[in-house]
Amino acid sequence: MRRVMILLTSAAPVLVLLMATVNPPKGKAVPSFARQTGLPCSGCHYTPPELNPAGRRFKLLGYVDRADETKVVKADPGKKRAPLDLLSSLPLSAWLETSFTSTKSTIPGTQNGSIELPQDISLFLSGAWTTHVGSFMQVTYDTQDDHFSMDNTDIRYANKTTIGGKELVFGLNLNNNPTVEDLWNSTLAWGYPFVADDFAPTPTAAPIVASLGQDVAGFGGYGMWNNHLYADATFYRSAHIGAAQPTDGVDFGYNIRGLAPYWRVAWQQLTGKTQYEFGAYGMHMRSSPGAITGLEDSYTDWAIDTQIDRTLFRTDVLTLRSSYIRENSNLVASTALGAASAGSHHLNTLLANAEYHFGNRASGAFGWFDTSGTVDPLLFTQAAVSGSANGDPRGSGYIANFSYWPWQNMQLSAQYTGYTRFNGGSTNYDAAGRNASGNNTVYLVARFIF
Repeated sequence: MRRVMILLTSAAPVLVLLMATVNPPKGKAVPSFARQTGLPCSGCHYTPPELNPAGRRFKLLGYVDRADETKVVKADPGKKRAPLDLLSSLPLSAWLETSFTSTKSTIPGTQNGSIELPQDISLFLSGAWTTHVGSFMQVTYDTQDDHFSMDNTDIRYANKTTIGGKELVFGLNLNNNPTVEDLWNSTLAWGYPFVADDFAPTPTAAPIVASLGQDVAGFGGYGMWNNHLYADATFYRSAHIGAAQPTDGVDFGYNIRGLAPYWRVAWQQLTGKTQYEFGAYGMHMRSSPGAITGLEDSYTDWAIDTQIDRTLFRTDVLTLRSSYIRENSNLVASTALGAASAGSHHLNTLLANAEYHFGNRASGAFGWFDTSGTVDPLLFTQAAVSGSANGDPRGSGYIANFSYWPWQNMQLSAQYTGYTRFNGGSTNYDAAGRNASGNNTVYLVARFIF
């Protein structure tokens, strides 16, 4: 399922239709990790899903750290007998979200002020499978689609060695969402906002690196040297969950041709009160909309990001995050279909946010987003609410959030999203009389995790 994106991209109109219904970002602070490690959620998170240094290392090492060996069933290996090493109970967790959503201007023909009970329900298989293999796997029931489907999945093998007196952690990774394997909250899969409604209007589309979640399968490797230098490379193919296999690609806007490489490099520096991360990531993909042969669209995304966590007043933490994404695309296949103009396209997306954590009881955050790119009326078509009157992908606005945890496994959040520009305009952006501010959204959500 795809998270709500406050982003825009170069993508054919068929992609807009496929992504019109989106779902909120999914957290990864689940009780099965707490049961396995014997630590509260705050042992690995400032507030979920934001990882602290201990949480980043837990993920880096494959989700396998345990409180004690008495919770493990083992059998020693022999010449004809394979070893056994697994938790004595299944690492299962679940959550339920219920929410209220209201937009400033009613979406034509609908009732404003919607309550969802539930908005979604998620089941998790998250924790150690064996000494060096663990997972974060999520299956989510969506009330609007009325079915369960695969959500974020991250399966890891991890180990460590010493080179030149310095530790090297290395591993292999299977996942279904580029950036879901990342350790920081400045990239897209686990980035701000950490809660979101599932139907309020959002800008038309998203960069490729943010558009493939749960529709691809990736395999790659990663490493962290001396707890400073991190690198990751993963190769993706289209997976098309819910479609007959082998796929013919007819009903899908993205069909990866060959392999789509994703890369990531980052440097972190840890001090007693401050943790810094500076990095870069990117992806290249060749795709044929609605087909597995013929002409191809080409997308290349590259991005830079940073995250700074500063401890204040003993337990409070101030976090600053930002990410800039540049997408260059050549939409040859879409042009042949009449869904894009000839020539190269580009997209620039800037995301920035600041958050103050009052211990692990409450947090307040404010984020800004701004997008600009190639104007193309064939690509960004006119339509009421969701379209663009001038084919311009520009969009900008802010997201303010306050979250409160009465218990570490219960979250209450109030969030306001405001738009200063939407799909290329501030007023009458869709040529149907709707203003950007009409999509301003109040969102209240309660999340119960058990």
